[in-house]
Amino acid sequence: MARNKYPEQTLEQILTVSAKLFTEKGFEKTSIQDIIDALGMSKGAIYHHFKSKEDILEAVMEKQFSYAAQMLDELIQHTEAPSAREKLVLILEQVVADQDAHSMDSVLSTQIKNPQFVVTGIKEGVKKDAPIIAKIMVDGKQDGSITTEYPIECAEVFMLLVNIWINPMLFDRDQEETLNRLRFLQQMMKQLGADILSDSLIQKITERHSDIGGYSKDER
Repeated sequence: MARNKYPEQTLEQILTVSAKLFTEKGFEKTSIQDIIDALGMSKGAIYHHFKSKEDILEAVMEKQFSYAAQMLDELIQHTEAPSAREKLVLILEQVVADQDAHSMDSVLSTQIKNPQFVVTGIKEGVKKDAPIIAKIMVDGKQDGSITTEYPIECAEVFMLLVNIWINPMLFDRDQEETLNRLRFLQQMMKQLGADILSDSLIQKITERHSDIGGYSKDER
């Protein structure tokens, strides 16, 4: 009974334990009963908050997205650089390198061909992340380090391509194919007047996909 007096605490417990199980066992191999057993709660307590395991995963995803957004805000406030372009490059590199921001990547990768998951990723990138990047690009226009006339559109295209088109799991690509697309994106961003995809960032993105087994089997 006491547990029901703190629904937010209960919800946080469910998400924390579920995320741990999804990471250790994999989403498909984790059952609702596994989550119930690990929590030591009644089935009713779980179903009071979630209708299914998929609903729990969606909430875990949202929590991960919120963490990433908060981290991005903090990086913007505390990252110093000679120009807005260099600041944006540093921020992007730190986001990709942050382990906590990508702690659920191996779990989320199992859902990468789920249309709902892909659409959610597209919306998150365009609606939440792109405006933040665009604002720094506007600052870059003012200091001369970024020259694009379309900072909002440029940021949206960048997020769409780096999150979706670059993802090797969506298209069954190997590491070399993925690297070629990253280099193409790097060249394209330069031509658009927003040289924000550094060689270091390319390396970090390539390594991140390798860490979660994102490349096609013939590469591994």
